[in-house]
Amino acid sequence: MANLLCYSRNRAASVEQIDETTLAATCRLQDSLTDAEVTLRIRLPELEIIDAKGTFTRFSRDECSGIERALEKVVGVRIGAGMKKIIRGLVGEITDCNEVAGLVEECCHAVILAFTKDMLGLVPEELAKEKEFFAKMVKENIRLYNSCAAFAPGSPIVEGIDPP
Repeated sequence: MANLLCYSRNRAASVEQIDETTLAATCRLQDSLTDAEVTLRIRLPELEIIDAKGTFTRFSRDECSGIERALEKVVGVRIGAGMKKIIRGLVGEITDCNEVAGLVEECCHAVILAFTKDMLGLVPEELAKEKEFFAKMVKENIRLYNSCAAFAPGSPIVEGIDPP
């Protein structure tokens, strides 16, 4: 008789506008080994993380200690180009738990996607294919530069934009 292994994984992220200058981004990870949630508060228009909290109910590894201190380290980080390396470096100083950094990164990506989704909803259909519209969008919020493949260096959308 063979042993049956069972594993399931769910990860969900959401962004909520708290007020005119504050967003809350939450990412929750639940799988057979982990139950964790991270919530970041983001200040607009700088896209600066002003608070980071987490609830970590279950982890499969003992090295996931110092999580609250790790989350405190990301306060002050600005969402945008280079954030993945910064977050991995800051969280890695405190804990070897990759899931924590992954949840913080997922919150940041959700914020970027929330802005992108809102802007795309405003695009008139006849301008949807025009790169100038998107280039203008990146120029107006330079934190979007290099935040995803569409806005990465070398993309025709960001051609001619000088990064900060």
